[in-house]
Amino acid sequence: MGEENMGEVKEKGGKSSALKRAGAPDSWATDTDRVPTIFDSLAEPVDALASDVDSDRPRARNLEALLDVSKAINSTLVLDDILKRVMRHAIALLNAERGFLMLLDDNGQLQVRTAHNINKETFTTAEDFLISRSVANRVAARGQSEYTSNAQEDPRYAHQQSVAELNLRFIICVPLKIKDTVIGVCYLDNQSRAGLFGKSDLRLFELFAEQAAIAIENAKLYERLLSLTRYNENVVNKTPVGICVLDYQLRILTFNAAAEQIFHAPEDTWTAGSLVQEHRLLVEILPPSEREWWDRTLTEVVRSHKPLAKDKYFITIGGCETVLSLKISPLNGIPGEPPKVIVVAEEITDQVMLEKYVILSEKMVAKGEMAAAIGHELNNHLEILQAHSELLPIHLRGSRLDKLSESCARIQDSIENMARFTRGLMDYTQIDTELVEHDIKDLVEEHLFTIRPLRLFSSVRFTCDFAPGLPPVKLDAGQLQSVLLNLYNNAVDATPSGETCAIHIQARHRSESQTVELSIRDNGPGIAPEHLTRVFEPRFTTKRGGHGLGLSNCRTIIQNHGGTIRVESTPGHGATFSIELPAHRPYSSFGS
Repeated sequence: MGEENMGEVKEKGGKSSALKRAGAPDSWATDTDRVPTIFDSLAEPVDALASDVDSDRPRARNLEALLDVSKAINSTLVLDDILKRVMRHAIALLNAERGFLMLLDDNGQLQVRTAHNINKETFTTAEDFLISRSVANRVAARGQSEYTSNAQEDPRYAHQQSVAELNLRFIICVPLKIKDTVIGVCYLDNQSRAGLFGKSDLRLFELFAEQAAIAIENAKLYERLLSLTRYNENVVNKTPVGICVLDYQLRILTFNAAAEQIFHAPEDTWTAGSLVQEHRLLVEILPPSEREWWDRTLTEVVRSHKPLAKDKYFITIGGCETVLSLKISPLNGIPGEPPKVIVVAEEITDQVMLEKYVILSEKMVAKGEMAAAIGHELNNHLEILQAHSELLPIHLRGSRLDKLSESCARIQDSIENMARFTRGLMDYTQIDTELVEHDIKDLVEEHLFTIRPLRLFSSVRFTCDFAPGLPPVKLDAGQLQSVLLNLYNNAVDATPSGETCAIHIQARHRSESQTVELSIRDNGPGIAPEHLTRVFEPRFTTKRGGHGLGLSNCRTIIQNHGGTIRVESTPGHGATFSIELPAHRPYSSFGS
């Protein structure tokens, strides 16, 4: 028919104001900057329509109606709401009796998403949903509008069963497009009158469809964004690893369930996400003794943009000593926004305990093998002693003086060999020292974590004071821990019965000598002045049953490390042993 018109929805890019409010990325939405241009095109109709502009629908009124509709459908990002608003405003805009909005599914098939009737708001019966499917499918396939003002007399539609059954007169169907991609169609029809609409109505409806397609696509993108956000939140909340995201001021932005358990955040501080809502600082929920290290470390990560990893971080939270594996990294956000920090914490207390038990078992096996080797060596010497001691009376009775002298010489040789062998076992200067770079704080805390469960130390009150930024030290961890264990044992042994042994451990950096000083102070009875100069002598002891080798061996080990050990004591006020070890690298204010 001469009134037939094919229109194409014009391309629009960028993002809508509604999606801007949702904070979606620029690349996720289409631009509404061309809305004034579209309105101008409506106010100045194209040549094909200029001859048929209805006098009862002035262009200014069309422009105002389209603007109102655009505002309405872009006022929400909920897809179902947008579909319903599009349909209601489409029917109102063109005074149609029925309207259907259909979107293409994943298989490219049109599916009715919403349908409205000017009289009944929504359809309820199967008959209500009867439409000219052929028209809708054609528009979706070609991406071009179809329009007829009197389907009963239009040869293109008059033969269609749905047109005859429904007595359809006016039909208008336009594609919903995003750029050149059809996402669905919007279909209107009327049964009561023919010739009710002019060609300008088609153009108006096409412009309306452009706005509707943008709103629908933005809503779909928002749904995907919301779904992805919920999915990520579920993943983060269900992971057994603690995840905490902080802003550049170190306030909590994200704090998952595992982090709540690891850091033992009081329930009244994180219920319903109040840690995030109240902009709490992470350091505020940590024990006071830990806050200085965390504040300094987090600040340095923000400043330097360099990550920090600690395989074992020992922390006492909620009265429990816990071992964490920590990774603190800068997190780049949206360009132009300040950086963030992500803290990933995994509790590895059980794993460390298991490792310690495995190592202890291996040491026990090694000790057993060593004991067997020592026993075998000593047994060889004892067999010689026994054999020649049994020969001595025989040689005496037989007056065999030459044999007697030989047996005595053999006995003397065996005794000397045994003495030399035992001296070698006790001489720590013969033990190889394997020097590896260590953090004194980590080494001491790991050792305390290992020995605290032992019955000997279960009632000992240990306290620690580590200066910030301690430089690393090259040492043999096993040998230094042996020294510490000896000092702890002596402190426990010296504590009078019925009193609680308290041991204070302090570490400081001596910049003038470039050493790290480690002090162990107890609350025992102290050391008598006349004994202070002799405590490191081999075989000097004041303990009943003591062998006097412990502190002597401690001094030997420290000297092997290029360090020194000294003692200070006032009777009745405990004793302080101070160990100084060379610092391996210059002083650092970060990461200790």
